[in-house]
Amino acid sequence: MKLLVNILYKIYQIIIAFPVLVIWTIFTALEVGLGTTLGNGHYWGYVPGRWWGKVILRAFLIPVTVEGCQNLEKNQSYVFVANHQGIFDIFLIYGHLGRNFKWMMKKQLGHIPFLGYACKKSHQIFVDKSGPKAVKRTYDAAREILQEGYSVTVFPEGARSFTGHMGKFRKGAFALADELQLPVVPLTINGSFDILPRTRGFVNIVNWHPLRLTIHEPIYPIGKGPENVDATMRQAYDSVMSAMEPQYQGFVENPDQ
Repeated sequence: MKLLVNILYKIYQIIIAFPVLVIWTIFTALEVGLGTTLGNGHYWGYVPGRWWGKVILRAFLIPVTVEGCQNLEKNQSYVFVANHQGIFDIFLIYGHLGRNFKWMMKKQLGHIPFLGYACKKSHQIFVDKSGPKAVKRTYDAAREILQEGYSVTVFPEGARSFTGHMGKFRKGAFALADELQLPVVPLTINGSFDILPRTRGFVNIVNWHPLRLTIHEPIYPIGKGPENVDATMRQAYDSVMSAMEPQYQGFVENPDQ
């Protein structure tokens, strides 16, 4: 019976879910482009993306659980940091975090058709590590967003996991939070790796699996400088790890880091 269900789900993906993914992505990109050109960039840079995430997860029939929404204050800017299990992390956070934010993402994503266009038009923050001046531009853009009262979301591992486990965190997001004295909110994602494990050279058919997003309590700065950065990073790492499913507990080195 389970085998039959899996076969039917894969057929459903090919006939319905993947076409919805492609069509809705193109529609959302055009909507963002038009909206940010004619209207409020922060609204059109977030709301269509939020519905994009929700629609894609519904198209794949993925149930979502969100825990910890009560930990966030309405008008507070945050630096959100999450583990990076897979592609479906994007849909989950965009669709269900419930905060207007900008992504800090690899600059290579700007070259993806339609998606890259939408990200550029909505002023998402592309992380450019090609040199000191490029890194400075990245942090200047993030600083401006946070000072305007919005939030940013970062995957501090910098790469998707090959195993579902967490790799090491990099300091960039925590140094930014330290500089502006903003709280860091750890996010734990469970289920994304089970849905679409990372592979080299080809794309898997999606596996059905529930998603869970845990929003931990904010970590407020206890000072300013390297000691605060290190302490916040360690606490954030431990918070994210604490809510991981047992089979993905523990550090595993990621060769892409």
